[in-house]
Amino acid sequence: MVELVAAVDCGTNSTRLLIGDGQRTVERLMHITRMGEGVDATGRLSQQAMDRVLEVLRGYRAAMDRHGVTRCRVTATSAARDAANREDFFDLAEEALGHRPELLSGIEEGRLSFAGATEELDPADGPFLVLDIGGGSTEFVTGTTEAEGTWSCDIGCVRLTEQWIEHDPPLPEELVACLSITEGHIDDVLREVPGAAAARTLVGLAGTVSCAAAVEIGLADYDRDRIHHFRLSRAAVEDVFRTLATETRAERLENPGMEEARADVIIGGMAILVKVMRQMGFDECLVSESDILDGLVASQQA
Repeated sequence: MVELVAAVDCGTNSTRLLIGDGQRTVERLMHITRMGEGVDATGRLSQQAMDRVLEVLRGYRAAMDRHGVTRCRVTATSAARDAANREDFFDLAEEALGHRPELLSGIEEGRLSFAGATEELDPADGPFLVLDIGGGSTEFVTGTTEAEGTWSCDIGCVRLTEQWIEHDPPLPEELVACLSITEGHIDDVLREVPGAAAARTLVGLAGTVSCAAAVEIGLADYDRDRIHHFRLSRAAVEDVFRTLATETRAERLENPGMEEARADVIIGGMAILVKVMRQMGFDECLVSESDILDGLVASQQA
């Protein structure tokens, strides 16, 4: 019998768990914990944010124990990279979960996300541009069967929201700011990442992209099978962005597929997705629910 292993991602916006053996998934969990709340302004993880993550990690440890999992990779990304007190959090996380988080660079994060996202894809549809829109950073990774070029930008749904969006709904100038900031980062990607301009298929990862697909489909309840490999047209992305950006948070929650904990930061994330598709000329985005967690599980099977 193939050994089950676990992967935990302590992200800026969410904390997630995958238990599997590389071929089958036995448990996949996600909680929006907003670990990066306020980090951009203070340079530290708040005690309240750490407590939210630690509570979830204790639950994940119970799930791992139920499945007899002893091997696990735990990663921390953008918020931890920016936080002066990350080692304090790592100590507490190790106590709660039984495994110490690894601090990933943006490049390492991108490579693992690419591995997870492209495992099931046909290389004939490449080269791919994998777009991983996180809470504090966004990774752009190009390649066909393996990552060939990787770039990490300090933009994400939480970071853009905290820096530029103060009103509900956002003012036009706040939306312009999000789009303009993103444009500058995309210019860097096009200049620095080999093959970015020639990518054939855009593969979108993480909560912003999944939420956009859920809203477009009108999913009242999360259904991984319907979201995974759903093709979001550029027209649909523009429509979802336009709709959500003109609604208040309460109105956004009326859209089937909108998670309550994501409603206040979705506009920042959608600004990134919209701008990437506009500026890089993609007519559609292939939504992938396989991502860094899948890459972390596969890395333990080698």
